Amino acid sequence: MKSKIINMADKTSDAVDRLLASAFHAEPIADDGFSAKIVSTIRRRIWVNRLALPVAVVVGAAFAFKPALQLINALLPLLNVVPVELASAPIQFLPQVQLIVLGGMAFAAGITLLKILEET
Repeated sequence: MKSKIINMADKTSDAVDRLLASAFHAEPIADDGFSAKIVSTIRRRIWVNRLALPVAVVVGAAFAFKPALQLINALLPLLNVVPVELASAPIQFLPQVQLIVLGGMAFAAGITLLKILEET
């Protein structure tokens, strides 16, 4: 559905507008598929860039899985050596809900500020 404003602008074009439109109207240049090849190359690069990070994460996780399990198995006996009093944190050291909410709001405000500064 076309807007009425656009239709009115088309109907009220004068001779100068028609002359300019005909002057800038040109046939496409024959390039023997060069433009299509460039567009496909750019699209392929975009998909490679989109997929590179997730594939790298999966490959890195696959390589790191066995050493991570070995590290966990090596650290598990150390938990038996640590006294229970040191392993449990007192309640006064845990952050309060208000502090967590305030920190989240400050983080969101900081990210928003960075986005705004990035756009300007």
